[in-house]
Amino acid sequence: MNAGKIQTLKVNRISEFGLYLVDDEQNEVLLPNRYVSLADKAGDEKEVFVYHDSEDRLVATTETPKIKAGEVAYLKVVDKSIHGAFLDWGLTGKDLFLPNRNQQGGVLVGRSYLVYLYVDNITGRCVATMKFKAFIDNDIITVHPKQEVDILIASESPTGYRVIISNRHWGMLYKNQLFRSVAVGERMKAYVRRITDDNRIDLSLQQEGYAEVQNSAEKLLQLLRDNGGSLPINDDSTPEAIREATQMSKKTFKRSLGMLLKRGTAEMDGDGIKIKR
Repeated sequence: MNAGKIQTLKVNRISEFGLYLVDDEQNEVLLPNRYVSLADKAGDEKEVFVYHDSEDRLVATTETPKIKAGEVAYLKVVDKSIHGAFLDWGLTGKDLFLPNRNQQGGVLVGRSYLVYLYVDNITGRCVATMKFKAFIDNDIITVHPKQEVDILIASESPTGYRVIISNRHWGMLYKNQLFRSVAVGERMKAYVRRITDDNRIDLSLQQEGYAEVQNSAEKLLQLLRDNGGSLPINDDSTPEAIREATQMSKKTFKRSLGMLLKRGTAEMDGDGIKIKR
């Protein structure tokens, strides 16, 4: 029965306090009444998140936290004490503890910070840290070029955005290759562009090659549908106008438009394009 994870447990018995759930080794944990319905009965399976409550007891909840063990998230500080800060991680009545020793330069109530959640190997409790060295690194790369990955925007620099890849690696999104705005703390899908000899990982928000053109063509077709069947741009429009209308580079737009023209699903119409009827 490990804290910090979503688990599927079986209802073992019903009490006045809630349901007692068990794992395969018959370890019990309480699911309080506020998460219980009259339809619940012994033998049912419940998907729950397990953590320690404010009295240090292991409990279960059907709420989904904003962060789980082994993950990174951008969380808001809601309170502080002499021992550390408390973060809103999406659970009712219980905040996530960020000890002073795990902070980088201190934190302010009301501000959000990037943290990693680990389970303390002595207490078994969920703890947040802003020190990532032990958890996020590029020593052994587990992704490969062209792979779709989940990323979290960690910080901004003059050249681009440093991101965390799949809660495991550092990567970069360069501003000169972005065709839509992104923000620190935002999660999204990305694609591995290249991995350098010194294990730097460069990313793109668009797939490269034929797959990119296919996806962008579908996106362009949907934009046409969403705008009444036409857009006031074509392959002679400026890169700025194309980017504003489609969030694509001019090169990607022209290749996507070319695919739609070849399929016969779109056509040129004066200074714009439209869906072919």
